[in-house]
Amino acid sequence: MKKHDKKNASEEDLELMGEIPVEDTIQCSEEEIRKTLEDIDIRDDVDEGSEEETSEASEETSEENESEEDPTAKELAEMKDRYMRLLAEYDNFRRRTQKEKENIYSDAVAEVVKEWLPLVDDIERAVASSENMDETSVEKVAEGIRLIGKQVGNVLGKLDVKEIESEQGTEFDPNLHEAVMHVEDDSLGEQQIAQVFQKGYSCRGRVIRHSVVKVAN
Repeated sequence: MKKHDKKNASEEDLELMGEIPVEDTIQCSEEEIRKTLEDIDIRDDVDEGSEEETSEASEETSEENESEEDPTAKELAEMKDRYMRLLAEYDNFRRRTQKEKENIYSDAVAEVVKEWLPLVDDIERAVASSENMDETSVEKVAEGIRLIGKQVGNVLGKLDVKEIESEQGTEFDPNLHEAVMHVEDDSLGEQQIAQVFQKGYSCRGRVIRHSVVKVAN
């Protein structure tokens, strides 16, 4: 009985399976496939969206880096412009200073020569007069020389040139005097000037020429 029941049950199952339409089975499979494909499309969309978000994030990062670099590039450009302007100004200043120095020197020489020209004229006249000089005109020549010496003093005074004090008995100063000889002289103290061989001159505190002297003791 039991075996027969089992057989009958199997036959019934087969009959039931045979009664199920084939189209329904295929439709279920198609739905499952469609659902699976939809799931795959959703994943693809998610992946594409993530890729787009990553691309946008990278673009934003690049823009931020460019925005951060822009101020630095602008500052460098401004510094370069300032440097070029400063270089041009310095070059103009150097040329202008050089030209001013040359003009100052030329003006100084011209001023000095202008003061000495009258003295040169007197010397030329004295030389011309000496060609016809006789024994009685010696005094006149001496007087003319004294006048020329006076003119020299006047010219030096206008140029602010002064004679360095170096008379006999003056204390020797190595900054102003140049000793070329030493002598024992009881009438003079130690390191005092005994004789002047050549006068010295200074201009506004600057020594033009030292006095050449003989120093005692």
